[in-house]
Amino acid sequence: MGKTEQKMIANGKRLDGRGPLDLREIEMKVGVIPNANGSSYVRFGKTAVIAGVYGPRPLFPRFLRESDTGILKVRYNMIPFSVDDRKRPGPSRRETEISKVIRMAFEGNLFLKNYPQTGVNLYLEVIEADGSTRVTSINAASLALADAGVPMRDFVVGLSGGKIDGTLILDLNGLEDNNSDADMPMAVLPTKKEVTLLQMDGRMNPEELKDLIKHVIDASGAIYEKQAEALRKKYIE
Repeated sequence: MGKTEQKMIANGKRLDGRGPLDLREIEMKVGVIPNANGSSYVRFGKTAVIAGVYGPRPLFPRFLRESDTGILKVRYNMIPFSVDDRKRPGPSRRETEISKVIRMAFEGNLFLKNYPQTGVNLYLEVIEADGSTRVTSINAASLALADAGVPMRDFVVGLSGGKIDGTLILDLNGLEDNNSDADMPMAVLPTKKEVTLLQMDGRMNPEELKDLIKHVIDASGAIYEKQAEALRKKYIE
């Protein structure tokens, strides 16, 4: 999609009224799929994802098993009506790549060696897409894995950063994603301040990149609190 001629930031405000570093409205729930071991619903603005975790459980076929660890399998999928122009059903190259990226963002954070010869299946369904779908999926995955009781070193928080008209911004919506000078999805361990995923499309100078990484890490604390609150709410209720 080509860039719009509309000015994306005016008088310090984005088109949806947010400041450059403001996040969209966030909604998080766990336990939304009764027959899953763990599940979640996460919404950032108009981007919404449902996650389901099945396992750890015996992995079949047997030749896929690892004798000293469990295996995480991830499927990220955008359902056909999640976008304005109906998407063709079935996995695309982009969805296959994002599935792999999300798996890599989590593998070093999970104690899969506690579950040798097993598999953990993580399914991510984007039911509404308005930018930042992979990082919204990462937040949903983190909650669903925690809901399933899969031990982790820390929650994983996903958040996108970017640059528009020379201004650094956080949590890009679809219009901003299509018109940004740079787009940078990240995943971080919020209490440990460790980065488990960093991708970038576009251009930033080294100082802008350093500042944006700091902004994402700083903002991850608020998302972490939302994740913890969603888990607490399930057990309080």
